[in-house]
Amino acid sequence: MVVINRDGKDLELILDSICDEFNVSRNDFYYNYNESKNGLFNKNVSISVNAILKKDLLLDVKEYLEELLSKMNLEVNFESKLREDTLYIKIYSSNNPVLIGRGGNTLKALENIVRQRVSTLYGVKPYISLDVENYKEKQEKRLERLAKNLAKEVVKTNVEVHLDDMNAYDRRIIHNALTNFKGIKTESTGEEPNRHVVIKPE
Repeated sequence: MVVINRDGKDLELILDSICDEFNVSRNDFYYNYNESKNGLFNKNVSISVNAILKKDLLLDVKEYLEELLSKMNLEVNFESKLREDTLYIKIYSSNNPVLIGRGGNTLKALENIVRQRVSTLYGVKPYISLDVENYKEKQEKRLERLAKNLAKEVVKTNVEVHLDDMNAYDRRIIHNALTNFKGIKTESTGEEPNRHVVIKPE
């Protein structure tokens, strides 16, 4: 795993130098940076950049998952892709129900572990989406159908509907599904972990 560390006085120049050195575009790597000021009147600026190529990070995450899941006595294969700032990894295992867990809880926990590890080791926070075969895809479609059916009821009755508490990922699915739905609006309310979506008449 190659973690790129570069220092300089201008962020744009540092990022351009990384692109030139590795023959990539800025869309091909994640980065974060720290800026410090010193000297008289804090006029001297120093910038430290920490970067990692997306393809390298994807490979690293898959290797970590394979090692972790082998300790659960699971044989796994992966399908993966990069789309914008998201790493998508679909897992095929010898025991999918164990990997998914009740209500998808094991899968969600695994996703959180992977994200935290990447943040701790490499200092970047990409969105990482794990799925087991098509479990999450099926759940997304179920949530989208639920959202649209409830939205129709709100339009018909003119009464707002409060959904069950959901994590941020599921709430985003609801919001996205109803973005162009006429006659209603959605908002999230409550405090984590008891935050939920409200569908309201417009």
